[in-house]
Amino acid sequence: MGLMPWISLLTDYGYEDAFVAICHGVIGRLAPDVRILDITHAVPPGNVRRGATLLAEAIPFLPDGVHVGIVDPGVGTARRPIVVETPQHLFVGPDNGLLLPAAEAAGGIRRAFRLTNSALWLHPVSATFHGRDIFAPTAAHLATGTPVDLVGPELDPQQLVRLPSPVARLHGEMIDAEISSIDRFGNVQLACGDIAGWALGQPLVVEGGGAQVPAVRATTFGAVAPGETLVYVDSAGRLAVAVHGGRADARLSVHEGDLLRIRPA
Repeated sequence: MGLMPWISLLTDYGYEDAFVAICHGVIGRLAPDVRILDITHAVPPGNVRRGATLLAEAIPFLPDGVHVGIVDPGVGTARRPIVVETPQHLFVGPDNGLLLPAAEAAGGIRRAFRLTNSALWLHPVSATFHGRDIFAPTAAHLATGTPVDLVGPELDPQQLVRLPSPVARLHGEMIDAEISSIDRFGNVQLACGDIAGWALGQPLVVEGGGAQVPAVRATTFGAVAPGETLVYVDSAGRLAVAVHGGRADARLSVHEGDLLRIRPA
């Protein structure tokens, strides 16, 4: 792909330790002219599905480049380090399902490779910090023009690890859907788009966590009174539940991965 002036980073490293700065430093030393964009480093530790969701939501708005995803509870085990190529992007990270939703959102997988070319890595390689020793330096080399087929042998994209498909079922006007993410405001995003066809202002009931909460179909938070629950389509095009001025996750006592039911009142 030639020179790629951007590298993005998404990890579960947090900011309490120096892990993020170290990855920045590795990239900066190997590719000083490349710009680094931090998507987030606040993915819940080891939550591959949450990381995959955030990376897939971000990628349509990111510049062409190399995108490093590190949510890697299997670091140092037999899980494979990989690069996935799409028409305009390269994705670097573990073969645990983290990268594939974003790759599909970026036009689909063209090729995939296993990272085995240790000449592109830092040494010695830590068994627990592949972000520093494998993923960041490989991304830096790719961004500065190293051909992707030099990272290692090509893989069959069909053999890459994929996350299980989330639950999303429509029964007439009723939806059963898995919670794909909960943002810092407590808004609850579902693993489906707006598939039920409810009218704006229609009274609904949201069932989850043992609660049955009255809600209304709306377009935005301020369309309902403070404290009321609304069902809306969020900025990623997903169906979501929110409380105006409050937290929907707390009102429903739900977590990511739980099942919600939304039905007409």
